[in-house]
Amino acid sequence: MMPQDTTPETMSDAVPSRADAIRQFVKTFCSGSDEGIYSEMLVSVCRLAKDGCGRGELKILNRTLKELRYAFKVFDRWRDIYKVSIFGSSRTAEDHPQYRQAVKFAQLIEKLGWMVITGAGDGIMRAGNDGATRDASFGVAISLPFEQSTNTIIADDEKLINFKYFFTRKLIFVKEAHAIVLFPGGFGTQDEGFEALTLIQTGKANPMPVVMVDEPGGTYWQHWCDYTKSELLGAGMISPEDMNLFYVTDSIEAAVREVVHFYHRYHSSRFVRDELVLRLKRPLNEAAVEHLNDEFADILVDGRIVQRPDALPAEQGEYPGLPRLVLHYDRRSPGRLRLLINAVNDVE
Repeated sequence: MMPQDTTPETMSDAVPSRADAIRQFVKTFCSGSDEGIYSEMLVSVCRLAKDGCGRGELKILNRTLKELRYAFKVFDRWRDIYKVSIFGSSRTAEDHPQYRQAVKFAQLIEKLGWMVITGAGDGIMRAGNDGATRDASFGVAISLPFEQSTNTIIADDEKLINFKYFFTRKLIFVKEAHAIVLFPGGFGTQDEGFEALTLIQTGKANPMPVVMVDEPGGTYWQHWCDYTKSELLGAGMISPEDMNLFYVTDSIEAAVREVVHFYHRYHSSRFVRDELVLRLKRPLNEAAVEHLNDEFADILVDGRIVQRPDALPAEQGEYPGLPRLVLHYDRRSPGRLRLLINAVNDVE
């Protein structure tokens, strides 16, 4: 069997004449601190030509790049505002309790300064845009041969983005969100919920609240939770700690609290080489840091959880002035990591 070509797309792959041409092109049209990345992208394009990539595959890549570039541009203006992606059935009628729940959630979260992201369709998606209002809404629409049409609240808004591919749309739903809230829905809602949980569980997405909201007295997500416990947890397909990655409720107020409290003290996180850096809005006292070390030593590869007053040099000035918790996280305990963040937020 032929070995896979997994060589990184770097300028070292280019023949000298091509490398010089790429450097000159980037210097002229893409100058700045990211010239190396633009150069690597152009090397990949040249490799596609060398590989004899089919026209159909090229069209997929071209459309993907266009869709993501435009989406990044749209969201960039509101990059520092918290956003919640809202999922649910497009078939939910406006007089249904689930629709009213979604409207109420969006109203309450918008009053706290958040914006909402929906699929821009009808049903729960319309309810999310309706409650948050057009000004605080994004629409991430998908072209389908049936069902999907843009709701009148977000139609023609500058924050409406139309996608051809589900995978680019789904990337934006998670990448741009600080929380995921799911109301009852069909295959699409289940797909989005499981994907968000999978990305968080595997560390491919940053920790964030995933909240499943039933109508008052409803059983949709409660039955889902029972299934998850009996079949996934019961068969050992997930860990007991993974049950901490989501929250099920039929109370809108509880759903809002779950989302907002996650960012009570916790701000954001990233890896710097082998160290996980948790940025905080306010520092912890020494006793709280000691408690975290005692309680969560099991998720450390080595060393201790250390608090520092500012960014690491490798963070390149991201969020200067925010205190940090730095730890050698084992990358295998997402449920325990969520509990650590909860503990940070619970400190008064």
